[in-house]
Amino acid sequence: MRIADKFRELKAKNEKALIAYICAGDPSADATREYVHTLVKGGVDMVELGLPFSDPVADGPTIQAASDRSLEAGMNPDTYFELAASIKEQVPLICMTYYNLIFRRGVEKFVKDCAASGITGIIVPDLPIEETDDILKACKAHCVDMIFMVTPLTDKERMQKIFTKGSGFLYIVSRLGVTGTRDDVAKSTKEVLDKVNTALPRAVGFGISNGKQATEVIAAGADAIIVGSAFVNIIASQDNVEGRLEELARELKAGCIGQ
Repeated sequence: MRIADKFRELKAKNEKALIAYICAGDPSADATREYVHTLVKGGVDMVELGLPFSDPVADGPTIQAASDRSLEAGMNPDTYFELAASIKEQVPLICMTYYNLIFRRGVEKFVKDCAASGITGIIVPDLPIEETDDILKACKAHCVDMIFMVTPLTDKERMQKIFTKGSGFLYIVSRLGVTGTRDDVAKSTKEVLDKVNTALPRAVGFGISNGKQATEVIAAGADAIIVGSAFVNIIASQDNVEGRLEELARELKAGCIGQ
């Protein structure tokens, strides 16, 4: 399913999007498949399926640990694409990974494999906009969205380049630093949303972990929220994982409805 189609569907229902991140292969490929099913059952609209890398520079300790567990369990790009192809939920799947893995596989092959396995969007946190010509060309050829990030420090000139080249949605990093749960919504969230003048849906991530925060971010003008560490923490606990994933998804999704 394409990302734009999901946003159109949600707009018709007066809903905003809940996007969940989990690390593929943590603790196993089979478990990941079940977790995706559970998240969608709980109301998740799109799934960022992380392809683990040994040095995930944008991620905090929670997702770093998940990447380590996944790699130790044998996850690699071949297994990742097999896993993605086996997921039958009717939601967009998004690959979040680091450029080293894309470069080693070959940009064209990586994007082609994404498309063939049902992945319709790619996020690469360590790839600067100036170095994206090859991957943008491949994404256009295979109808895969290239999703870019902006932060509280992104200047207007750079934002315009990102608005022009990106598709799917704009990933707004709500605070400086790395991923991880937080107790509050960063004051910079509203400031960044006010600066972002784009036709792309605006998705806010980094630090959202409960329904109250979801409601605040949507009220500030976001079209979507992105939640990762809160879900990954549940997976790491291995305590009633599916029940708790569904419960948290429902709580977060409630903050995305009817505002």
